[in-house]
Amino acid sequence: MHHAIGFIQDLAVIMAIAGVVTVLFHRLRQPVVLGYIVAGVIIGPYTPPFNLIHDEQTIQTLGELGVVFLMFSLGLEFSLRKLFKVGATAFVAALSEIVLMIWIGYEIGRWFGWNAMDSLFLGAMLAISSTTIIVKALSELGMKGEGFAQLVFGILIVEDILAIAMLVLLSGIAQTGSVSAGIAVVTLGKLLLFMTVSLVVGILTVPRALNYVARAKSDEMLLVTVLGFCFGFCLLVVKLDYSIALGAFLIGAIMAESKNLARIEHLIAPVRDMFSAIFFVTIGLLLNPAVLVDYAWPIAVITVAVVLGKIVSCGLGTFLAGKDGRTAMRVGMSVAQIGEFSFIIASLGLSLKVTSSFLYPIAVAVSALTTLFTPYLMRAADPLTMRLARAMPAPLANTFGLYSQWLASLTPASGGPTLFSMTKRIVLQIAVNLALVAAIFLGASYAAPFASAHLARWLETDNTQRVVLWGAALIVALPFLVAVYRKLESLALLLAEVSVQPAKAGRFTRAIRSAISGLIPIVAMFGVFLLVAALSGGILPPFGLMIGVLLCAALLLTVLWRWCVKIHATMQIALRETFEEPRDH
Repeated sequence: MHHAIGFIQDLAVIMAIAGVVTVLFHRLRQPVVLGYIVAGVIIGPYTPPFNLIHDEQTIQTLGELGVVFLMFSLGLEFSLRKLFKVGATAFVAALSEIVLMIWIGYEIGRWFGWNAMDSLFLGAMLAISSTTIIVKALSELGMKGEGFAQLVFGILIVEDILAIAMLVLLSGIAQTGSVSAGIAVVTLGKLLLFMTVSLVVGILTVPRALNYVARAKSDEMLLVTVLGFCFGFCLLVVKLDYSIALGAFLIGAIMAESKNLARIEHLIAPVRDMFSAIFFVTIGLLLNPAVLVDYAWPIAVITVAVVLGKIVSCGLGTFLAGKDGRTAMRVGMSVAQIGEFSFIIASLGLSLKVTSSFLYPIAVAVSALTTLFTPYLMRAADPLTMRLARAMPAPLANTFGLYSQWLASLTPASGGPTLFSMTKRIVLQIAVNLALVAAIFLGASYAAPFASAHLARWLETDNTQRVVLWGAALIVALPFLVAVYRKLESLALLLAEVSVQPAKAGRFTRAIRSAISGLIPIVAMFGVFLLVAALSGGILPPFGLMIGVLLCAALLLTVLWRWCVKIHATMQIALRETFEEPRDH
């Protein structure tokens, strides 16, 4: 009981002081997030004369819940539909920004004499812009509906995805001290596989379950169901050795495809606001003002590097991807800050005990300064663009104009599908189905130790158990393997039609096209078999028994071919309907 009273006292202090400070910041037209951080500094252990918080560990735990709800909310703002519209431009701009900022941060750290791990984490912290601050600033300035703002949201989505990958890689580097190119490729490959399967399976199931619960018109039932999915998926992700932030982001992105999205956001907003407020207060708790004085020079240098580096890197990437100079400048000046993801990366370094204690308060200080500058930079984008346009030499302006015209000429004039778009769509469908096949066999291998204990009651030998496990995985994967084969046939026909022209092949045109369209799927499916064998090495039966399983599966497939095609078509239609059905507003 005494512990409960102490916790309530700590929570009362946090909420009371945070409320007073944030009201003051609102009156001063400053971001509320900064108010939470200042409130944390006021009640923190580094601010005399009183120690207002008694149970910091419990408060830190609540702050970690804030990370979950913060990432979950970012996932709810994630939209695959928006990403498809601005995908190429957003990817080029985000990638150029992240690569350049990691390099700049690392070089600044080494220039100040910091160790390699501090420098690497500094680069990662500078790479990701603040979704929360940008969305709030655009809303307050009335720019949220403008075209460049939609591109900014697309860049933020790509940044969030790449930031998740960065968290995984940083964890690996922190634990081993280094990471080879091979390990990085495997790590990112596993992450991409997990994200793809989670999104496909989740979008097929979770929005439908939420829509079913929403029909009861009970906000309480819907909120409890949403939180159940959120924490349940986060637990699964942690069990698979990924970060809880990844789980929260992914389940949010999955729920973002529900037609009840607006209602879910309305219900989750108070819970999110409470725990994210505690998260930002805990950031202030860790902030030692004396460190800020001692590191004032690095803070100033890093702040300037963030603003200039992001304007140049993201603006240049946007321009190179085909946007005009005005849009590029507005995009670059909108993302010139760091925020919540930087705090998460800084917290990761502290929790893994691989970064110095001064890095966290530096990140907070730089975030606070760049957040203050954000509205002013957004307003200054258009005037600065006009000044640069007037000052730019005519030859350079003509070169930029010719580049934009050249990119525009590459875009097909008609709205119909092009060869490239058709090929891209088929390849994407093959990749998604292969990811599902890989997930099935990896899941079977992961579950093998648990399943073997039960199978041992009926099957004595290890080889027999392998036959059952591998055969079961193969049967479950049959609809997706059939889909891969059919998509390969479509791709082979398309390539044969394009590559073999009657003018050159003459009367052999039909025979050559038939040979190509028949050979490509067979050779590719042999490659798929090798991939499956490599992924399921832990449960792969001996060669003779494996051939027997494959023959049985082939016979079964002759009977179930239409059923497999129907099952896959049903899933495809369900996925398309989920993306196409309107959301509530």
